[in-house]
Amino acid sequence: MENRQYIEKINKLRKEKNAVILAHNYQRPEIQDIADFAGDSLELSIKAAQTKDKIIVFCGVLFMAETAKVLSPSKTVLLPDLNAGCPMADMINESDVKKLKSEHENAKVLCYVNSSAVVKAQADLCCTSSNAAKIVEYAFDKKQEIIFIPDKYLARVVAEKTGRKFIFWDGFCPTHSRILPEEINALKTKFPDAVTMVHPECTKEICDIADEILSTGQMSVFAKKSSTKTFIIGTEEGMLHRLQKENPEKKFILASKNATCPNMKKITLEKLANSLETLSPEIVLDSEIIKKAEKSIRDMVEISKKIMY
Repeated sequence: MENRQYIEKINKLRKEKNAVILAHNYQRPEIQDIADFAGDSLELSIKAAQTKDKIIVFCGVLFMAETAKVLSPSKTVLLPDLNAGCPMADMINESDVKKLKSEHENAKVLCYVNSSAVVKAQADLCCTSSNAAKIVEYAFDKKQEIIFIPDKYLARVVAEKTGRKFIFWDGFCPTHSRILPEEINALKTKFPDAVTMVHPECTKEICDIADEILSTGQMSVFAKKSSTKTFIIGTEEGMLHRLQKENPEKKFILASKNATCPNMKKITLEKLANSLETLSPEIVLDSEIIKKAEKSIRDMVEISKKIMY
């Protein structure tokens, strides 16, 4: 079956079944284009919480679909490929968090959304790359000890922005870690007028040579407002589709040919169509995990509405 036929099938099924399709900025271009909404983790969390549709088809990775289920437990949440996981999320588990909490009894746990539902259930509050610094400043006293999990690179960026001291976990994104300083420096030499935007999941060496450290949602906003015509983009390559689509008159250059997340590319039009047709694979979470994780996520969403929109 050709892409056109799958698109027709998806459009027919989404209407019949009252389904909304959400896609992350790192998804394949054709998946982003067919989605009702494409965005970063914060944008998608808010959409998942607000949607009135009975079925949410999440085109992303497992932790994102789990987050949608926690925010909408009465709805059917589908992930077209259950093998679309996240290596960073797998770098920490429930026992790890409990151990950290026992070692730092007065600390609060701030959990990056790139984590499993069972890990979020152990957190006091969640954050995304776009709201992490503001969440820290809004929600935590300056003297509060904070355990930041699981991304050590995002934690470093937030610590520098806020002046707070964090207890770090040794988690990271393998895709962003494959972006090398020499690649960006070579591009900066070739395109001296370009603005370099990188994601805070990048290593310290990359962030140090960037002009802007931004979430994918923030990159979108910045590119639209900027008078600059050329940008070097230090994040997963799927983001270039959104940027180019929103700014056809501007040029976006991927910082590294190695910045591709294989998990983000697992969802295809065929899998999306099959998921809508069979209403599977469905995300199923223990009710107790949903209850525990919901507060940390929902509090983040509500705080974000106050401080960012």
